[in-house]
Amino acid sequence: MARARTVWRCQTCGASAPRWLGRCNECGEFGTFVEEAERESRAASSRSASNVTPVPLSSVGADEAPRIAVGIPELDRALGGGLVSGSLVLLGGEPGIGKSTLILQAADALGKQGRRVLYVCGEESPQQIGLRARRISAISEGVELLAELDIAAVEVAVTQTRPDFLVLDSIQTAFDPDLEGAPGSVGQVRSCTARLMRIAKDLGVTTLIVGHVTKEGAIAGPRVLEHMVDAVLYFEGDRDHAFRVVRTVKNRFGSASEVGIFEMTEGGLLGVDSPSALLEERADVPGSAVMSAMEGSRPLLVEIQALVSPSYLPAPRRLATGIDSARLLQVLAVLERRAGLSFAGADVIVSVAGGLRISEPAVDAPLALALASALQGRSVPSRLVAFGELGLTGRLRPVGQTEARVKEAGRLGFDRVAAVMPSTGSAQARVAFERAEDAAGLVALLS
Repeated sequence: MARARTVWRCQTCGASAPRWLGRCNECGEFGTFVEEAERESRAASSRSASNVTPVPLSSVGADEAPRIAVGIPELDRALGGGLVSGSLVLLGGEPGIGKSTLILQAADALGKQGRRVLYVCGEESPQQIGLRARRISAISEGVELLAELDIAAVEVAVTQTRPDFLVLDSIQTAFDPDLEGAPGSVGQVRSCTARLMRIAKDLGVTTLIVGHVTKEGAIAGPRVLEHMVDAVLYFEGDRDHAFRVVRTVKNRFGSASEVGIFEMTEGGLLGVDSPSALLEERADVPGSAVMSAMEGSRPLLVEIQALVSPSYLPAPRRLATGIDSARLLQVLAVLERRAGLSFAGADVIVSVAGGLRISEPAVDAPLALALASALQGRSVPSRLVAFGELGLTGRLRPVGQTEARVKEAGRLGFDRVAAVMPSTGSAQARVAFERAEDAAGLVALLS
């Protein structure tokens, strides 16, 4: 009897090899090769090549794809206005962050609109999902549960029932019976996603799938998974804080820079319309500065906190939460070299209040203000907001969307802005721009 052909495949990147390798030559990971049975390719295609006819580009894509509003404003914002019929959307996030709660609330909102939703529960039993649905009051007659891991059975159920939406939680638990390998392996994830993509495109069923992320923060499975789907959303946040952020990293039907902000409560996830309003409780103490940040197209004010204390260690610590550690070290070096401040022999700890994470360069100016304030024990003016990139020469550089940042600051009562003044803009009439053009100028603003 002929022996079945096998191939060794990397579980991180999907690279294949004829034998086991200790280190993958493609991604460089160690110990990731697993033996899988190789499926024979079909010699003949089900469709005749003579039936394939090219379509002129000018005759397609004239109409904008219609949007289907989910009914959760913050999720619709992240999706660019809603779901597109026949699209495939991937939602990824860490375990326990609230992915299943969000996807269940989305299914409930669609069901209440009179749409049929087939919810495939691979990780939990229908009883467990029913308990969560009652806890968050997400019980809709339009949502049907299917406890099935076989993707072929799911395809048959979708073909027979023809729902408007298909939800799969999660892609790492589904398996293709025509392919060898355990659920969650590279081959299984790729094959199951391909079959779901055919369901979405051929039957016009809008599909939402949930995926787990690795310890590095990437969605578990092959990288090709993110290339196959139409939209990729990352559900971020700290489980010790109430805020959650849905960040769009890919969207074939809209902007890939939008975010939705939620608050985790006992009754589920609630959208936060104005997260900047939480700054009204900010204490006027040294080491606190307000930044006007941009999350997608939405401006919001966040508080940057810093603490400088004497260190009893040979190498003082530099700790950052919500800010890149490399950016903290860069701002410290600029303040020491260009503004005459010294942080030698002191531990420096910085944090973004509320558990948010800021990655844009505009955090340099408020971070420098908070550090100088904590070091000198002088408070930042209470109605001052700052944003801007601090170069290695000590000069403050302009950042994008200044008008929207200033408008948000003025709306919440901040009348002084430490940033590079824009050449034009109606927002200048409502706030006073401080003459802070470099690191030394920022330090001089302290009261």
